[in-house]
Amino acid sequence: MANLKLIKNRINSIKSTQKITRAMKMVASAKVKKSENKVKASRPFTFELEKVFYRLLHSVCEIESKETDFKEPLNNYPVLLKARPIKNVGLLIMTSNKGLSGAFNANVVRHTLKIVQDYKEQGIGCELFIVGQKGFNALKRQEEEYGFKISATYLNFSETPTSSQARLVATDMAREFVNGNIDSMEIITTRFRNMMSYSVEKWDILPLDDVDFEYTKEEFSDMEVEPNISSVLSELVPLFISSIIFQAMLESVASELASRMTAMSAACNNADEMIQKLTVDYNKVRQALITQELTEITGGSTAKNN
Repeated sequence: MANLKLIKNRINSIKSTQKITRAMKMVASAKVKKSENKVKASRPFTFELEKVFYRLLHSVCEIESKETDFKEPLNNYPVLLKARPIKNVGLLIMTSNKGLSGAFNANVVRHTLKIVQDYKEQGIGCELFIVGQKGFNALKRQEEEYGFKISATYLNFSETPTSSQARLVATDMAREFVNGNIDSMEIITTRFRNMMSYSVEKWDILPLDDVDFEYTKEEFSDMEVEPNISSVLSELVPLFISSIIFQAMLESVASELASRMTAMSAACNNADEMIQKLTVDYNKVRQALITQELTEITGGSTAKNN
């Protein structure tokens, strides 16, 4: 028969754990609403920026390849916008630094490995740029098996993404692109749906060959550019790439917090069920011990009278 003290200690242990999960749920609930608002506020800007960017490119007959010394590779629009055969893909992976967020990180890593395997079968290599400690830990163990290369990691980013962080990542990826180490830029991130769901997606940044926005002819009308197309593109291309990466960061953080809130809520509910079950077991054992003692007392009293 189970020991009362052991059951009691287990109940207390689960209650202590429940306090932690409940606190984490409350923190995630408070943060996810702010993240959701940031995501929804940022989406219209990102969409309109893409719309203006593609409309501008539609107005340009051909992008001239000028041998100009650009201060940063991110400004080197002639190389960045020039399509070329894809031999190596640059994948930006969005994960978190913390765990206890359900299957959030596992889903991103699983999707990443599937895409890497698909490219491998096509004879295309992959270079990974990983945001988040959890993604790095999981993918580092698979690097040799799947044959990809981890080019850069970003493990010290805060929970609140900033445009400077996005610009840093964009600069690193653009440098690899301009140097010819990668031939495309893609992002594997999560699209925040609501407090209960998200989806893992792959976003294509460069090249722009297969981009097909369903704009009307009026929206695709020619644009007049001042002072010249070169000056505009050298500023607009970095903004375009950085904004997509920044949007991916916002979506990822919101999805992570929503996943953590859901996971901690489930953990609290499971703790309640375990506590109720153990309390029933405790009462049964206690009742059995009392009944046994009464039986022994009654038996002893009967024997004494006889």
